[in-house]
Parts: sequence; structure tokens; C-alpha cells
Amino acid sequence: MVEPSVRRIGQVAAGVSWWPVLAIAALSACAAENPRGDVPMPPETRRDEVVEMLHGVAVDDPYRWLEDQQAPGTRDWIDAQNAYTDTVLASLPGRDALATLAGRVLEVDAVGMPNERGGRYFHTRRQADQDLAVLYVREGLDGEDRVLIDPHPMSPDHTTSVTYLDISHDGRLVVYGIRDGGVDELSIRLRDVDTGEDLVDRLPAARYGGFNLTPDKTGFFYERYGDVTPRVAYHAIGTDVADDVQLFGDGYDVHHIPVSLLSDDGRWLLVHIIEGSSGPTEIHVKDLRSDTPFTTVIRDGVTESWAEFAGDQLVITTNLNAPNKRVVLADLVNPTVEQWREVIAERTDVVIQDARGLGGRLAVSYLQDVQPRVAIHELSGAHVRDIAFETLGSVGGGSGHWTSDEAFFTFQSYHRPNTIYRYDLATGERTVWAQVDVPIDIQKYEVYQTWFSSTDGARVPMFVTHRADVVLDGSNPTLLTGYGGFNLSRTPAFSSLAAVWLESGGVFVEANMRGGGEFGEDWHRDGMLDRKQHVFDDFIAAAEHLIAEGYTSAEHLAIRGGSNGGLLVGAVSNQRPDLFGAVVCSYPLLDMVRYHQFLVASFWVPEYGSSEDPEQFAYIYRYSPYHNVDETATYPATLYITGDGDTRVAPLHGRKMAALMQATHGAETPVLLRYHTDAGHSGGQPISQQIEEMVDTVSFLLWQVG
Repeated sequence: MVEPSVRRIGQVAAGVSWWPVLAIAALSACAAENPRGDVPMPPETRRDEVVEMLHGVAVDDPYRWLEDQQAPGTRDWIDAQNAYTDTVLASLPGRDALATLAGRVLEVDAVGMPNERGGRYFHTRRQADQDLAVLYVREGLDGEDRVLIDPHPMSPDHTTSVTYLDISHDGRLVVYGIRDGGVDELSIRLRDVDTGEDLVDRLPAARYGGFNLTPDKTGFFYERYGDVTPRVAYHAIGTDVADDVQLFGDGYDVHHIPVSLLSDDGRWLLVHIIEGSSGPTEIHVKDLRSDTPFTTVIRDGVTESWAEFAGDQLVITTNLNAPNKRVVLADLVNPTVEQWREVIAERTDVVIQDARGLGGRLAVSYLQDVQPRVAIHELSGAHVRDIAFETLGSVGGGSGHWTSDEAFFTFQSYHRPNTIYRYDLATGERTVWAQVDVPIDIQKYEVYQTWFSSTDGARVPMFVTHRADVVLDGSNPTLLTGYGGFNLSRTPAFSSLAAVWLESGGVFVEANMRGGGEFGEDWHRDGMLDRKQHVFDDFIAAAEHLIAEGYTSAEHLAIRGGSNGGLLVGAVSNQRPDLFGAVVCSYPLLDMVRYHQFLVASFWVPEYGSSEDPEQFAYIYRYSPYHNVDETATYPATLYITGDGDTRVAPLHGRKMAALMQATHGAETPVLLRYHTDAGHSGGQPISQQIEEMVDTVSFLLWQVG
């Protein structure tokens, strides 16, 4: 589940290593002897007779009591579940070898995308022996790095992380956020770059959007949402936050999300208002040097658009009259739809992802059959050149400025960690700015795309990665993942888990189901609301294709998904338990009847619908994993992962589902819950904790399908 944010500072994950063959053999032998092994019975969980009538349907909810996260009974139950999971997983052979491997994969130097301000380059770096990313500043392109903010002293267990939020034009002041235990909420601080000291200004922990320092550093604009109705406010540096002035937000509901941008000269304030996490987008702009109100750029309640500054114009990527999107320019003085000037038209063979004004030109990101590319265009729309890469992967970044030819991009793939490139927009010259040396021969891997037909005949692609010497004889441990929602496009991106899986001789697969943005808005809409079942059908068809083509077999096929992807694997394992040998379901939505009542889940009603609506309840109830467990079926072994720090998707989903599955099937196949008391949806986990979770996940999967 994602929330929009201003694209600022990127991070690079890195590191791959060898796989301990003996560990695989031991885990595989354990699974072959007995799918359940000597697993003890799970702890007993109290079952209440709770029945709610909704639209004439009696809805059972026997584990509603587990929704109360801080109740003593819930905390005792969590402790018992973690102890049970520890007992089961600790008994698996090969975990020490896995821990060594995970350490080699994760304990590597990692560098984040640089952001140049005033001749200084700001970025993150985590050294191999560190748990967390540290904020650095570099004097000049080739200067020495200096630690600006080190989060390690902030918490004894290294569960507090920091992130850049904005940097002043002269590079002398930064806004940064402090996150505790993986929560979405950030505490806000300001630091003087020259002195290394924090200013007195403090903003309390909350959900914030972007931060925009004024050119003269007298204040900043920011957005707050989630716990309050969405608002855009101004904070004058050195004053009490209680005196901050709200500039925008009246009349909106709590499920609207604001994202603002400030022009380089500080004159224009741009505000996006998004309905939910992937709904229609409004755009408004205000001249801060005038008393005139905001001018509405677009507000049709239907389409999605994103605007950024390009000198004295707006560059807008929009699906207005263009499901695959187009790029238009708008004059800031008169930016309404009627005055837009189209510079890049919609195409049927590609989907435009976004467009940014860099170096007096437009850097436009495209997807063509889910294969990303970046092209440089003149403001007229004329094509200048493509930024090409040597293999299938993901291109990101686009860090730079309208007035500078210097930009930074990243490239990564499933088996390749991020490489950061410095790019000259005028000449097209590309040089490596940062790259991690990984102890792996990437030439031994194949990454390719294949297509399959879904239940209704829709053609759906998937990316497949494996070692070139892997024999596709149906016996390979295969890990299938996907997302399928919120208009998000899943392109080949580095994953430490994928790297481990590949080195084990396994096959790693990512399917691009409907619901995502891979083929434009029509593809997205064909997998949302009453068409959500299409996503599950696509994923099931992907599994059937892998089996039919000899990649794997049902007993060797594992699936994994997180957030909306957790809903995906929860639903398909209910609908086709015979297809899968193991499931890892992370930070998931599973009780779709009540999901919208907790935390910020109202953001997702435009995507899923709500059980309060009788028509929407009918289709939600048909697939809601928590309400569709068949007591007579044989389900694959399942590991649920969630934690207290998930303030986006309520961890009650994982708690309730684990309890239900243990009660109905815990005597047949292992049903485990790994519940973190200091981690959440937004990451920020120290490397030591990431290693522990990797060992849990991989040892569990190989035990079942290796």
C-alpha cells in the first residue's frame, strides 16, 4: 500500500552472494520427509461467537477481540505466537548458513541518490557494518563526505531512522524526518548544515507530505493529512507550530491526500489533492506574491494528473482523454485545461509514467510492454535521445534542476543492485556516480519476459529470472510474487530475497496483473472495485502457466506478497490452495469487510470499495480472505508477517487471519505468525532485524518447497 510523496532522495539497496547448498539440501529433506515435520500444535486462541448482519448476510467474526492491539489478552497472544514461531523455525536445519548468507547480502555499503544544492551534494549512505542509513553532505562533486545526521545514537536497538525531506537552494539548511519503529508518522526537525546543529523548530509526529523551504529560508510549506483533514500550511522558522498558517484544505474529507510543490523562485505554490491513494487528482496553483486565491488547474473528479514546474510553466502528465497518458504544458498565469498545450501525445504502444523539467528539457519516463525507458525531449515535444540500459530492469530518479544540465538516474534489476548514474542532459554523457561491488557473476543469470493468458483470455506478462544453468524440469523451487493494484507498475527491481532465491538455483517470477499501471488506466480499472477478481485470476493463471511450462510444480511453488500483495496471496491461496506449496503474507489486508474502519484505510475505498455499500459489499465479501476459509480444504503452509509499527495497514489483519487459519488448519500444515513489536509498513528496520526476517522467510519457504 503506497502513499504519494514528492520524489526527493532515492536509496540504493545492494549486495548479493553465494547460496549454501548444504542448507538447501537439509531444508528440502525436512520437507520431503514430512510436510509438517515435528511441528507442535499452535497455541489455542479464544474464539468468540460474533456475528454481524450486513445487508442481510450473517458475517462471522470470531476473532474480533484481537482487533484491540493494546489489550492485555492480545499482547499475551502475540507473545505466545512469536514463541511458537521461534520454536518451529529454530528447529529447521541450515539456519546458521542462511544467517551467514543474509549477512553477506545485506551487510554491504549502500548509497542513496544525490541531490545537489548550492554546490553541495546530499545523500544517504549505510556502511557495511552499520544498521541504518546515515545522512551525508559532500562539498562539491568530488569532495569528501561529511556526516550530517547519524541515527544510530537515537535508539539503543537502532529502530529509529532518519530521512531527508527538503534542502534549501543554497545547501545550508535541511528539513529531515525521524521515524520510530517503521511507522508512517515522522517527527520533523531542521538542521543547519554549516554548524551541524538543529534549529529550535519542531513538528510533532504525524503523516506529512512534502516539505518546501522558501528560497530565503525564512519558512517552509508542508502538508499534513491522515489524522486531520488534509491541509497545506506555512511555518515561519523560529515561531511556534501552533501559529502555522493554513493555506489550503478547507472542505475536504480525511481520505484526501495533499501534495504540494514550490517553484524555484518561491513565487508559485502548486497543490495536488488526491482522492485516496490512487483516485482522481485535483491540481491548484497560487501566486504567493498576490492576494488572489488559488487557481484551479483541473478538478473533474475522474482523471489523474501530476504537475511539476518547468521554468515559468507547468509540465503536466495526465490521463485526461488519454488512458495511456500524455504530456502537456501550461502557463502559470493561466493554467486551466482549456489553455493546455500538448507536447507529447498519447500512444497506444507505450504508457507514459511521468515527465520532469530538467536542464531546460523534459525527461519523460515510458513503459513499453512493462519495460522502462527514459527519453529526453525538447519543450516542443521533439525527441532528443533515449537513455538506454543494457538489460531488463527499472529506471528511477531524475534528480536535478531546471537550470542545470546535471541529473542523476538509477538502474537496477532483480539480480543487479542499484547503480547511480550522473547524466549530462546536454551531451547525453553518462558516468557511474555510485555502484556497489557485489560478489556475484551477473552474467550467469537470465532475465526475460514471457506472456500467458488469464481466465478471460487477457494477455498478461511476467518477468522470469534464474541461473542460466537451471534445468526447467518442473522440480525447481519457484517464488512467484506480484502486486496488482493502485495503478502501480512493477518493473524488475533488486531484491535481497530474490538474490538469495536465485543463488539457490531457484526461479524468481513477478507477474504484472491487472490493477497495476503497466498498461495505463484501463489496465488499472480492470483490476479494481468489482473487477478485483481479475487480479486474482491473473495470478492463478500465472501459477498454472509456470506449472504447465515446466518451470516448477505445485509442490515446489511458493508465493509471497505484501500490503495489497498480501491481500493477493491471501485471496489466491483461499481460492486455489492446490496450486501452492507455501505462502508468505506480509503486512496484509485480509478482513476486507472491516478494513476501511482502521487507521488510514479510508484512502483505499476508491480502489476496493466499502462494505457499507450493499453492492460493493457483495463482491468484497466474495473474495475477502478472512471470510472465505474452507474448513474442508487443505491449505499450503503459511507464514504471516506484521507488526505494531504498521500504522498504514492495521496489523489486526494478520492477527485475525493467523488465529483463524491455526484454528481450522493448524493441525494439517504449519501456520505461523511473525509479529514485530518494533517494525512496520514503512521499513526503517535495522539491518540486523532484516537479516532475522530474511532467515525466517527463506528457511520457511525452502522447508516447504525446496
